[in-house]
Amino acid sequence: MRSHITPAPVVPMRLHEYIREHTEEILVEWEAFARTLTVAESMNIAALRDHAREMLMVIARDLATPQTAGEQRDKAEGKSDADTAGAPTAAQEHGAGRAGSGFSIDEMLSELRALRASVIRLWTKKQPQLAESDLVDMTRFNEAIDQAVAESVKQYSGNIGSAKDRFLAILGHDLRNPLGAIMMSAQFLLEEGDLAENHRALIGRMEISARRMNQMVSDLLDFTRASLGGDDIPVEREEMDVAQMVRDVVSEVVARYPEQVVTTEIHGELRGNWDHDRLTQALTNLVGNAVQHGAKDAPIRVVARGTANEVVISVWNQGRVIPAEHLAHIFEPGVRMTSDRRQDDGHLGLGLFIVDRIVAAHGGKIDVRSSEPEGTVFTMHLPQPGKDQRSSGGRGD
Repeated sequence: MRSHITPAPVVPMRLHEYIREHTEEILVEWEAFARTLTVAESMNIAALRDHAREMLMVIARDLATPQTAGEQRDKAEGKSDADTAGAPTAAQEHGAGRAGSGFSIDEMLSELRALRASVIRLWTKKQPQLAESDLVDMTRFNEAIDQAVAESVKQYSGNIGSAKDRFLAILGHDLRNPLGAIMMSAQFLLEEGDLAENHRALIGRMEISARRMNQMVSDLLDFTRASLGGDDIPVEREEMDVAQMVRDVVSEVVARYPEQVVTTEIHGELRGNWDHDRLTQALTNLVGNAVQHGAKDAPIRVVARGTANEVVISVWNQGRVIPAEHLAHIFEPGVRMTSDRRQDDGHLGLGLFIVDRIVAAHGGKIDVRSSEPEGTVFTMHLPQPGKDQRSSGGRGD
């Protein structure tokens, strides 16, 4: 007679019990997902599991403890255990660790989503059927994961913000100060005049390189403020004459590129309250861009026109037409135009992005057109403060 072995019945297990008894199984599956992230390739197993086990234990203890209506409301409102606890929670330590390891916030959130999915999938496979208490456990488990997400994101964002501040401090002080010393020393030696021609040429190149590096630092500072931090570029308004600013910028560019012809046209009232240094920076970027990408034998036109409501500054150049598909992205950071003209190592592809942010910080807009008959023209619209404005910021069509 053939004997039949009856399989052992599957014993229902509460979710907090399953987490405690099958922690390793959960972590193995979660680790397999974490290893698919690019940043995780160089991390060891201990680093991948840094705080996941502790988070699971915290959640298991929470599930095993009766919860009041007030505690459930606090979780639904995103209130963190860390708001009252002295020591950081496991989720906070996880967020801090991922920020320091180079994970993006999307990758960190993907980890927590994978942890949620792993626990639910593995546990429900062990359950013969879900009881009402299991549905309560799943609800509370999801609330606990959501709380861990909120704590991790808050800590991650805080650490990234601190890193951004340190980066700005390094750029603004530790790099710019020695560059300033190099430029001042080079200028002093050049003004002394008692130099052999070959020495003068070497010091001249050193001074130009230092200026390019200083411009790159300035661009990175502005990019970090306007992009990574989500803040506008700061402006300090004061009474100024746009006409004189235009002439000064053109004179500086022509001194740097003496073979380039740059014409100016001034029309209307051009006095008002704007940030002189920022507008100088924006116009210098636009004229420098025209020199770099324009036709060598064609003049560049800079036109400033004052109207009742705004001042309009346009920079024209002839040269290779910018394709229509590129125009929509031309003010985005990192976009660089190829050129068969002068190659300038002082450009990081941030110039037009910064111009756009400077104009936006003044409540204005910038637009660009490019065609064979007209050439390429960038136009800044700067509203007159305190006057009625037909347009109020944003980029032009």
